[in-house]
Amino acid sequence: MLSRNSIREHLMNLSAAVWYPFETWRGTIGLLVVTFVTYVLLILSTMPEFSLQMLGDGLHWFEYVLVSLTETVYRTDGWTGLGTIVLYALLSGVAIVNAAAQLRIVGLSSLTDLSGVLPGLLASGCASCGAGLLGFLGFAGGLALLPYDGALLRVGGLALLVFFLGRAGHPEQCAIPTEVSR
Repeated sequence: MLSRNSIREHLMNLSAAVWYPFETWRGTIGLLVVTFVTYVLLILSTMPEFSLQMLGDGLHWFEYVLVSLTETVYRTDGWTGLGTIVLYALLSGVAIVNAAAQLRIVGLSSLTDLSGVLPGLLASGCASCGAGLLGFLGFAGGLALLPYDGALLRVGGLALLVFFLGRAGHPEQCAIPTEVSR
């Protein structure tokens, strides 16, 4: 059973993890770049055939494809669908910037705290259709059979991202409390 202190600690760790990229210009720029790239990949994955056909004809179609698919997500799923994509891209940016910081500071063994983010990345990749990276791996048909068009899977993926970011906390601080021996 969760106590109030553990929930409070988790929320404090989550807050520290989310605010970490904004502590330096380098982290903020990294967050913005990763968030934008993730948003573009999520939007392009909503209609992969359309994206490939248009961009295969030339990169001058990139802006048209991005705007058209963003509008399609909005018209299909409304603000909720578009907000889910933006939130997913933002949390992915935070997770990747924090993972890079942990890797830089402590080394490869430190990434165990953020290793649980992987299921969230796999499950809720395409926040508008629910397929995500699992769809690219051939599981789109199975995901289409899920209730609410995979919305629960998207929410579950976002919950995993939030949970594991809260568990990891600030990359430069240890999230595990230590006891002082007397």
